[in-house]
Amino acid sequence: MAVFTYRENVKTRGETEILDITALVAKALHKSGLKDGVVTVFVPGSTAAVTTIEFESGAIQDLRSAIERLVPKSGHYEHDQRWGDGNGYSHVRAALLKPGLAIPFEKTDLLLGTWQQLVLIDFDNRPRTREIIIQVLGE
Repeated sequence: MAVFTYRENVKTRGETEILDITALVAKALHKSGLKDGVVTVFVPGSTAAVTTIEFESGAIQDLRSAIERLVPKSGHYEHDQRWGDGNGYSHVRAALLKPGLAIPFEKTDLLLGTWQQLVLIDFDNRPRTREIIIQVLGE
């Protein structure tokens, strides 16, 4: 069993920006030289998340709309009252979607569904530079 860790910074605009990071994860997997195992993808911080979706404009807009219905930006958030930074909604959104996930791979191929891509979602209320940590475990 071997472990390979890859880091890359990505500039984001915030406000529920959704970025396709599938190619970035595949690049890290190929750099690892490992053939079979699991890739973990993680974004440090409490206002961003990693998930999967079909990266197509309709599905992306549907996801943004669903997130807004579930955790509206205009809601009342105690975090905002305490810190005054106006991003309480982004913390709640990120907590619900989670900062990381694991994807199996076989023969250096990510075992994603036909229409499934990996995405980073930045919920914060301002542009950020997000670090993406990709760790490959396998043989």
